[in-house]
Amino acid sequence: MYEPNPVTAAAMASGEPHFRQVGVGPWAEEHPGLPRPDDPSSPLFVPGRWDSDLLDEGDARNVLDRYRYWSVEAIRADLDACGRHRFEVAIENWTHDFNIGSIVRSANAFAAARVHIVGPHKWNKRGSLMTQLYEHVEHEPTIEDLVTRIRREQPGMRVVALDNVPGSVPIETYRFQPESLLVFGAEGPGLTKKALELADDVVYISQFGSVRSINAGAAAAIAMHTWVAQNAGIGRAGGEEGQQSPRA
Repeated sequence: MYEPNPVTAAAMASGEPHFRQVGVGPWAEEHPGLPRPDDPSSPLFVPGRWDSDLLDEGDARNVLDRYRYWSVEAIRADLDACGRHRFEVAIENWTHDFNIGSIVRSANAFAAARVHIVGPHKWNKRGSLMTQLYEHVEHEPTIEDLVTRIRREQPGMRVVALDNVPGSVPIETYRFQPESLLVFGAEGPGLTKKALELADDVVYISQFGSVRSINAGAAAAIAMHTWVAQNAGIGRAGGEEGQQSPRA
């Protein structure tokens, strides 16, 4: 019979882990005696806000507590009303990279104005945990099509490619403009030559280990947070799940 590693055996015998509950149960269980908020007579009623199925079954989605039981459309509209940030994200989609979903998820977390999928329309959405539903996701056939449109419609936007290639500058010393299009490539090959040629600036993230590059999804999150740290002001400390910073 196979004997587990001593560390594995000790971990299994410890009684851990005890995970905290994620989400909420049905409305009737969480708020006994209170009228459902999708009832027009309820003081909480707001037309179009509440998802009746979630009120019936509970809401375990990866959303802030303030959005519990809200419909997807209501959450997306509220993010728009709060004011998304002024940076946008573009992802070259040529290798069926699983990191695309992670980048979309980070774009939602940092309130990017738009997400552009460049290349094939189809992409693996599992890593996004459905956050693409709350975002404005657009598709362009090529990076040249996207950059041409951006420069025509938003001439003040700076195109910033993220890749560790010769001539790129460290993100630690780079100053992101408020209106920036952050362009990310696939895991491994990075950005295409055309994307690098079209960029106004090429930025890399300093590394100190043996690998050539960090995970593409992680790099995108670092870049977006750097933009936020430079342009979005300082958020309130503490509070629910890392409360939202003021929009810029």
